[in-house]
Amino acid sequence: MLSGLSWPWLAVLMALGVALDLALGEARRWHPLVGFGNLAKAIERTLNQRPALRLRGVLAWSLAVLPPVLVAAWLLAAAPWWLAALLHAALLYFCIGLRSLREHTLPIAQALATGDLPQARRLTSCIVSRDTRHSSEQELAKAGVESLLENGNDAVFGTLFWFLVAGGPGALLFRLANTLDAMWGYRTARFLHFGWAAARIDDALNWLPARLTALSYAWLGQRRQAMACWKEQAPAWSSPNAGPVMAAGAGALGLALGGPAIYDGELEQRPPLGRGPMPQGPDIVRAWRLVAMSTALWLAVISAVALLCLGGLHA
Repeated sequence: MLSGLSWPWLAVLMALGVALDLALGEARRWHPLVGFGNLAKAIERTLNQRPALRLRGVLAWSLAVLPPVLVAAWLLAAAPWWLAALLHAALLYFCIGLRSLREHTLPIAQALATGDLPQARRLTSCIVSRDTRHSSEQELAKAGVESLLENGNDAVFGTLFWFLVAGGPGALLFRLANTLDAMWGYRTARFLHFGWAAARIDDALNWLPARLTALSYAWLGQRRQAMACWKEQAPAWSSPNAGPVMAAGAGALGLALGGPAIYDGELEQRPPLGRGPMPQGPDIVRAWRLVAMSTALWLAVISAVALLCLGGLHA
């Protein structure tokens, strides 16, 4: 591992980071990602100018991401082992967003259960970019399920994967790159060329985690259907990584996702995903459970590998 951490240490620190996230949630004040977002906006305002927009985008990405990652790696290398271990866990805690997924989606299910459609629309608009002002109950439920499945990879499993690869700096690299993709990775006049690097780097970092996430969803749900949906439907999706994740998740849950949605006032015809009925409010809870169970599966597998490594050391 690039972090120099053994599998037993990785398992312990990963479990600690996830436990901190579930217990404390995101920092309400002074969250590092808020400061990073402000830095990214300042860099974009300065560099997003002609000519050479793609080259400027590469430079902007490097200026935003590499300094904090390199500083984190230097601090960990210089710290005593016990402090370095705590810093690894703290970095994972700040980068992972499992509890945040629950806090942003389960209230939508609760609002739908009580028939409070205006509240459900308001809550859904906070987590998706589509227009929810006139969305029906099924459309809101679908948006919540889709957000959970896709962000399960972005906010949880991608972060865990890169923590395995490179410890705290790996988790930080992934989360910052994913944040820049969310800010700059749009095919609009403003970001088409400047955001090219942010989008492509995020695609590369997410390629393997997304497929491991899809496998996790399939394993814990309707496996054959999930794998069939992944194979048949994912290639038609616009994102090379969201496609497998959402197709497998939809198949695992036995739901129909994708299809038409309104973005920026225009109806977008998205490919269908999954098989089954349209989602209802309770399906948001089912999707959350799938993400939570997949997290437990990852921790269990990593713990099993750690135990095997310990057994090999004592053999």
